[in-house]
Amino acid sequence: MKSLWGGRFSEKQNDFFFQFNESFSFDMRLAEVDIIGSKAYAKGLQRRGIFTEAELASVLQGLDELLHEVQSQPERLIQALREGYEDVHSFVEYQLTQKVGDLGKKLHTGRSRNDQVATDLRLYLRGELDTTVSLIQDLQKTLATVASQHPNTVMPGYTHLQKAQPILFAHYLLSYYEMLKRDGGRLEDARRRLNVLPLGSGALSGNSMGVDRQFLASELGFDGITANSLDAVSDRDFAVEFMSAASLGMVHLSRLAEDLILYCSDEFKFIRMGDQVSTGSSLMPQKKNPDALELIRGKSGRVVGNLMGMLTVLKGLPSCYNKDLQEDKEALFDSLDTYKACLRVMRLVLETMTINEERMAAEAEKAYMNATDLADYFVGKGMAFREAHHLVGEIVLHAIQADCSLHELSLEDYHRFSNLVDTDVYKALEIMAVLRKKSSIGGTSPDQVQAALNSALS
Repeated sequence: MKSLWGGRFSEKQNDFFFQFNESFSFDMRLAEVDIIGSKAYAKGLQRRGIFTEAELASVLQGLDELLHEVQSQPERLIQALREGYEDVHSFVEYQLTQKVGDLGKKLHTGRSRNDQVATDLRLYLRGELDTTVSLIQDLQKTLATVASQHPNTVMPGYTHLQKAQPILFAHYLLSYYEMLKRDGGRLEDARRRLNVLPLGSGALSGNSMGVDRQFLASELGFDGITANSLDAVSDRDFAVEFMSAASLGMVHLSRLAEDLILYCSDEFKFIRMGDQVSTGSSLMPQKKNPDALELIRGKSGRVVGNLMGMLTVLKGLPSCYNKDLQEDKEALFDSLDTYKACLRVMRLVLETMTINEERMAAEAEKAYMNATDLADYFVGKGMAFREAHHLVGEIVLHAIQADCSLHELSLEDYHRFSNLVDTDVYKALEIMAVLRKKSSIGGTSPDQVQAALNSALS
């Protein structure tokens, strides 16, 4: 058992409790940032006379060697699991001491694992957050690219999962582009609050060595430093913000997954899943299952659950650091890994799916989805919309009973309800005419959708 404490204790720690207490099995992924933070802190100690220039050079060389080993030999950390380290901090300090002797023991002067881990988490999450934003942008580009390949494809738009009005398929895809845009924006906004340095706060009351925290912040690329040492060592708001943003991002991916699961079913036949992201049945040889999408839908609950778990850990904590905060990492790391994986898989799904344009267009002609446009037609003739709405309802009922569409009704049929109808009604009810009328900014008209595509692809 390799720990950073022990002088106060006269009995050996219980082996089972050690396993219960250790965090190295999951916080080992912080090894790189722990070393990077330690390099900056060593420089800060040298500026205060704790290290000589020669000692600093030796410590930095040892840390650089360890960083190279960790980066180039992932198995090194796996092997270290069997060596009994309590946490990543004890691993780094012990390994450094093996390289530079007692100088490695001086590095922790004035520093606590409390401000150290708070710094590590911010450093790590900052880099991973940037990667996640990049993955979101990649998925946005894929959505826009697929949309640009089907600029004139018409599909039914749904409310209450019932056919409502015709829309362009590109418009549908770009609706998720907008959701993802907000997802990325939330992460970028969270990054600004994350990028504040807690190092130099000590265990809870500050740093007694007079280390220049502004210098440390500059070395580590932070925009500023925390203002209160008690808050700094116990603040996990940045982790909650990421997990909250990831939860909402996963909700958006889950909604898209649900749509596509429906659309690739035999009942819809709007899309066909690529073989690369589908599975079969162990019993039914004809089956092609959208497991990639179902897993994304399922994993959204996992990420939301992690957020609830984190908030529950934090809700009853007294001021300052408590060991409960060790429970932050597994939930945070799992949410991060799951969200990134789902972004990658969803992109692969979109890149490999096949669009059935004819089926979409055929379904867009059904279910009287141009009924609102017939009401608009009457409004254009001077009728109040509420009166037109009721009148069109009666016309639709008549068409249902006659088993025909609105544009299949004769003028004589229309004149049974209103003499305002003329032959121009048939032009108004054509699907492309219906789409062109939705020309308000953000609408589904071809011109508006093309403008949105141009913006998304620029």
